[in-house]
Amino acid sequence: MDLIETALPEARLIEDRVYPPSPEFLAQANVAGDAYARADADPIAFWEDAARRLDWVTPWHTAMQWQPPTDGAIPAARWFDGGTLNVAYNCVDRHVAAGRGGKVALHFEGEPGDRTTVTYADLQRRVAQAANALTSLGIAPGDRVVVYLPVLIETIVIALACARIGAVHSLVFGGFSAEAVRFRLTDTGAKLLVTSDGQYRRGSAVEVKSAADVAAHDLPALEHVLVVRRTGQDVPWTNGRDVWWHDVVDTASPEHTAQPFAAEHPLFIIYTSGTTGKPKGLVHTSGGYLAHASWAHWAHFDAKPNDVHWCTADLAWVTAHTYEIYGPLSNGLTQVIYEGTPDSPHRERHLEIIERYGVTVYYTAPTLIRTFMTWFGEHLPSGHDLSSIRLLGTVGEAINPEAWVWFRRTFGRDELPIIDTWWQSETGAAMIVPLPGVTTLKPGSASVALPGIDVAVVDENGAEVRAGQSGTLVVRRPWPGMARTVWGNPQRYRDSYWSTYAGHGEFGGYYVAGDGATRDEDGHIWILGRLDDVVNVSGHRLSTIEIESALVADPSVGEAGTAGVADPLTGQAVVAFVIPSGNGEVTASALRDRVAREIGPVAKPRHIVLVPDLPKTRSGKIMRRLLAQLWEAEQDRRAGRTPQPLGDITSLQNPDAVAAIATALTRFGTSQETH
Repeated sequence: MDLIETALPEARLIEDRVYPPSPEFLAQANVAGDAYARADADPIAFWEDAARRLDWVTPWHTAMQWQPPTDGAIPAARWFDGGTLNVAYNCVDRHVAAGRGGKVALHFEGEPGDRTTVTYADLQRRVAQAANALTSLGIAPGDRVVVYLPVLIETIVIALACARIGAVHSLVFGGFSAEAVRFRLTDTGAKLLVTSDGQYRRGSAVEVKSAADVAAHDLPALEHVLVVRRTGQDVPWTNGRDVWWHDVVDTASPEHTAQPFAAEHPLFIIYTSGTTGKPKGLVHTSGGYLAHASWAHWAHFDAKPNDVHWCTADLAWVTAHTYEIYGPLSNGLTQVIYEGTPDSPHRERHLEIIERYGVTVYYTAPTLIRTFMTWFGEHLPSGHDLSSIRLLGTVGEAINPEAWVWFRRTFGRDELPIIDTWWQSETGAAMIVPLPGVTTLKPGSASVALPGIDVAVVDENGAEVRAGQSGTLVVRRPWPGMARTVWGNPQRYRDSYWSTYAGHGEFGGYYVAGDGATRDEDGHIWILGRLDDVVNVSGHRLSTIEIESALVADPSVGEAGTAGVADPLTGQAVVAFVIPSGNGEVTASALRDRVAREIGPVAKPRHIVLVPDLPKTRSGKIMRRLLAQLWEAEQDRRAGRTPQPLGDITSLQNPDAVAAIATALTRFGTSQETH
């Protein structure tokens, strides 16, 4: 690691380890390096070729139309206009029609250990039954259906059934509160809520229907609640509104003819999470989203017909929409879906699942990789055959270089490519991502833009910054998978993503991702975290992710989250919230010395607080703003001031972490804590 100076008062953590693709992988890769030149020469024609991988009922007459956000206009993209298709047909029926109905589509494993295998023919039957059931419940094209379920076969089935009849689904994490579900029901005006009697969570059967009832109470648009029997618990029931899945879906006809819908027909609404403001309901449409999702999955995961793909995300996260439902199924792959947590009933559960089903592609989050590091140390537990894995992937936020190298060394036998994907709920599918047969990998960098995508790192005037400088990550031209609007609030869509650089570039505006980034001399992009996560210490702009990477490189640290807090001398100071790994004592002086050595003295954390957990979104992103708010709330409490409210935390995957950190902060300054 070297410290380099830039024209801006910044310090950079530089990674000099590189991993070129093996000749063997290149020889069999789906995509070669010429894809970049083809895409650059004519991006729209490139995406038209990607869209032709799908089955269309009616061909499009206009590949792309774009209304830029200039002069206050609301940006509007239309892809493959005039074309019609059925998304569910492309994910299920066409594989059966091609004679692959006997191929396994899903290996389901429940947390208690129950297992079900579903072939493409089975999936076609189940989706047809669900489509008929939805129609019988009065659901028509354009109606919204909110799905409040864990990772179950039924969750995928109902999503595909909605796509099949043109209904718009919105999946909600099964661990969310009634308040979070109610907001989504109200915001979408949903006619149907799909939920379960309960779900298995860390070895217990947790009743869920009561929370669903609170969410659904007295909503005039909601007509029915469809309930999957998962745990067999007695649950409250509202006659006339509530119906059992086994009564209306399992008894429905397995015959259903899929109808085509326009390429711009809405497919799903997915809500972003945050600590302030209401979640935004992002609308993704059918043709453009599926073209991007299907091609990207096939290209950067090098998808092969005999792959067994496992994306470990909860189905409510956009990663699962793209890389656990629509991408892999449109490409006809076999997948694993797992209901439970990685440590139920023990910490080797994922290793068992990989071995049991012969997983070939394993796609997970940096937060879980760092957890595995604290559980397993330098070597994975013996007794598990992971030799089926041929490719690894990460998603959620930038992965720390040490975690990347550990993942490759343990799960990847120190030889497999790691596909580090950068993208967002807003983008639909991966945007910055290596091609495994082409890209030289650098730990911690998502590498370069996917062919057909134009990203840049720019300054406040929209000009590209030079290598080594930090700036704002933007996308400079429309792409097929982009969210079209915020449900019910197009002005918020413009204000949130397009207003900053409206009028810039060939297409009259840049999409602002909300992340800071830098580009190195080789053109690789390094994500530095959310723009509001940058810490400014005495005029030095420091990346929270870089500081965290330096901390995680210490054996005593399992995971770290950093935030900038007010300081009367330096403007801001760095506070590090550290989860000990259990491998040695956490020593504040040693951690500060490491950060100073790897980044620079200015980046040293002023305070180091030991915590049991860090607050994260469902995508595994650390909510650093929330860490700063918790710190400031404790300072207010000590000064006798009333703390400011934290804002909405219902969308966190682990809301209990908030109380745990608040408790740790009240003890901060005693012998139990590190300064």
